[in-house]
Amino acid sequence: MSPGANERTAIDIAEMRSLANFDVTAVKMELRGGEMEWRKRRNIVDIISADSVFDKSQRPFMSRLERYQRAMAMANRIEELREHLKWDEREVDIAYSLCDEPVPLDLHTVPPAFAPVLSSQASADFLKEYGDLIRYRGILGAYAQTELGHGSNLQALETTATFIPEEQEFEIHSPTLTSTKWWIGALGRTATHAVVQAKLILPSGQDMGPHLFFVQVRSLEDHKPMPGITMGDIGPKAHGGYTATDNGFARFNRVRIPRSAMLSKFANVTEDGRYVKPPHAKLSYGGMLYIRSIMVTSAGWNLAKAITIAIRYTSVRRQGGPLGQEDQVIKYQSVYYRLLPILARAYVYIFLGRRMRALFQSMSSRLSSGDTSLLAETHAVTAALKVLTSSSTTESIEVARRAMGGHGFSAFAGIGRLYADQLPSTTYEGDNFVLDNQVVRSALKSLKSLRKRSSRDSATLSPSSEYLRYLESSPPLASSWYNPARSISLLQRRAAFIIQNLADNNSEDAGANQRASKAIAEAFVAARIGEILEEFRRLGVRERDVLRKLFLLYLIITVEDGLADILSFDLLPRDPKTRTRSDPTASLRAIINRLCLELLPNSIGLSDAFGFTDWELDSALGVSDGKVYEALWERAQLEPLNKETVVEGYTEHIKPILQRGQRLSKIQGKL
Repeated sequence: MSPGANERTAIDIAEMRSLANFDVTAVKMELRGGEMEWRKRRNIVDIISADSVFDKSQRPFMSRLERYQRAMAMANRIEELREHLKWDEREVDIAYSLCDEPVPLDLHTVPPAFAPVLSSQASADFLKEYGDLIRYRGILGAYAQTELGHGSNLQALETTATFIPEEQEFEIHSPTLTSTKWWIGALGRTATHAVVQAKLILPSGQDMGPHLFFVQVRSLEDHKPMPGITMGDIGPKAHGGYTATDNGFARFNRVRIPRSAMLSKFANVTEDGRYVKPPHAKLSYGGMLYIRSIMVTSAGWNLAKAITIAIRYTSVRRQGGPLGQEDQVIKYQSVYYRLLPILARAYVYIFLGRRMRALFQSMSSRLSSGDTSLLAETHAVTAALKVLTSSSTTESIEVARRAMGGHGFSAFAGIGRLYADQLPSTTYEGDNFVLDNQVVRSALKSLKSLRKRSSRDSATLSPSSEYLRYLESSPPLASSWYNPARSISLLQRRAAFIIQNLADNNSEDAGANQRASKAIAEAFVAARIGEILEEFRRLGVRERDVLRKLFLLYLIITVEDGLADILSFDLLPRDPKTRTRSDPTASLRAIINRLCLELLPNSIGLSDAFGFTDWELDSALGVSDGKVYEALWERAQLEPLNKETVVEGYTEHIKPILQRGQRLSKIQGKL
């Protein structure tokens, strides 16, 4: 007797897991940064997942207020554990990341939020006074930049900070409705202090542009707003995203703060009201770039969760096929063709994210000594990758959900929550369409600089603009799609020709900047993949082989996505042995399918290598044992609507509808 569908699922996932032909643990250690880091994280997972404060079973049924209160209870428990278990800052960061949703205290420590901005912009005296309070959450902070009327345009912010020399104070003021600080995470109900971006106004009336100020916004005695400050929560967000975070508003009515509250590591105002400018105008930008650098890693891990759920579920879900046993959904071409490129993308973003963090740390180290040489490069790279990774991750999570069919729409699937919390990344820390323009401006500047050089030496190009070397020379393409160099070269040539075309032609193409920005980002990622593949040489043969195929799939899918530009610039050579009108992309698409089929047996192993526990995924459809139908059934029993045999409201609403309908039916029957 063959097993039923609910019994078959556990067998299916076990069989798929057994197909992995590489050491899953070895790849896991590579993803997680080594065994020591993995053990540290797993220890914290074990502690937190066993603690009732972090129970997730009731989360789908909670109101917004309950979700906020749960978030603060988790934060309080983490701080208790920090003290009791002597956790260091890294362990505390891991614990907060395991809360599995954005919580208010994230904004205290996540750059460019409160603590990181203070550590990079405040004076030594300020940090001596407030450093430990900030570190141990003796005060809770928010970063107040965005206003009701302005976001990305920093120079247009309206909040003012006017220096009054007679009192040695700044007056923080919101002169208009549109100057109200808005969308500020943790400001709604939690923060006691805020770093406020405001236009510095000297006693002479001269506007010195936006600067940062440290402002107490709530009492440390009773948590009430400080005099002159009107504040609150801005309300629920789209799709239920960031439900537990109190994004807030604040209006300042001539609020006074001491002169020392200006963050004055680089710029300052003297006692008599003279402005001391920073050594470099862009020294304050460093902290704002960090979140873009870590967004790459964050996108990768969010995608890793979504694709783990989708691959596990489609591996045990059976649908269609010949009479008898139905086929596993993941074995349909229309499904694996959608899911395996997402798996590849998650891996690429995780490994790429490490390089971005290293780039930022290098820039930050130089910046602390006044060296701004890496600032422009870091801005160009992080802006391009912020757009690429936030957009593609948001889209990919939704693709993964759809691949799961109807059950993917259930909150118990867990993917809808991931999508809702990922979605705003396309507009926070710079709207993607605005950043596209900045990326292109930087690229055009690099091209102009290259053209001015007498030697036209492309060897001096930075990593963000190295693709421009293909305007100087175009060596032959590698002949095989199995050679990553072929795709890497095509993606770099595509970016070079798009930028050259933008520079030399007054195009009326409204989407040119978006296409160019994407091409630049993808060229950069492609080049880094070449470097990462070299680093994989230290792994075992099987691990190296499966990762090489995965990264190759990413490259070739990216080439396929850019075919419109690649073919427009005639970058893909035709096979001279074939007839004139043959399809030059046929071999490309064939290799995509072959790579997917080669990777398919390893799909469960590659998703297991992310190392997520069932508690972390919080998905009925992504359970590691494959028993998805039992898990879905058990969660449905928790639904409050099912608590009573007869639903509340039956007497008031359902019964009158039925009685009315029955009465009218009888009347109609007599006519």
